Amino acid sequence: MRVSNIISLSAIGASGVLAQVNVTGQLGDAAVTTGNPIGKTAVATLPEQPFWKGSLNGNVRGSVVAKSGANGEGVDYEISFSNLPQEGGPFIYHIHVAPVPEDGNCTSTLAHLDQYIRGEDPACDSTRPASCQQGDLSGKYGKIQSSESSFSAKYHDPYTSLSEGVGSYFGNRSLVFHFANKTRITCANFSVLGSNTTVPYPTGTGSVTTTTPTPTASPSIPITNAGSVLDVVKNLAIAPVVAGFLALL
Repeated sequence: MRVSNIISLSAIGASGVLAQVNVTGQLGDAAVTTGNPIGKTAVATLPEQPFWKGSLNGNVRGSVVAKSGANGEGVDYEISFSNLPQEGGPFIYHIHVAPVPEDGNCTSTLAHLDQYIRGEDPACDSTRPASCQQGDLSGKYGKIQSSESSFSAKYHDPYTSLSEGVGSYFGNRSLVFHFANKTRITCANFSVLGSNTTVPYPTGTGSVTTTTPTPTASPSIPITNAGSVLDVVKNLAIAPVVAGFLALL
């Protein structure tokens, strides 16, 4: 009896671990994004004052710079944070679905970007980033330890997008910086700085439409030797009169 109970508990434990390892969104794992416009950049820069009203030596400083990936696939990130709190880590940061309102209320940014309805629990498995929430950047690519006075990182994320009109687009969303317990310290909106809105890379769908430029009005061509032309016209007009006069003689 005892052995069977141990086996049953072991089976339950193993299934629980397996379930966590294989967790994915209700709509599956995140797909790689393509067709990101060449040269497009979005930046979120943290404000001077924190949203959190606790004891801080000013606000966390820093920014997240995001650029379209090579060949229009995914997004390249450059992360830079400094003046980090001396306790409360490891710190986490995410892309949230809603922008920061004018009053700076980070709670109004709602939840993480999560197009595939994955949810926050269980925690993101960094070895399977496609199975994580798209906006969980620190979950996929590394939390910030409390021992660090500053933090910087560069990485490529295939699952977010700078192509407007798709669910993975975040140019109109926000960045939120948290304590380990998910309390929101500060937040900032993404702003698009540079963009060639033309999609230069084929995405496998749609057709290419070409347009013919509308012709402009042809410029007038100046007439040279206008006096000579006028003399010719006058001569042609007088000739019949002269011929009639001579006929009467």
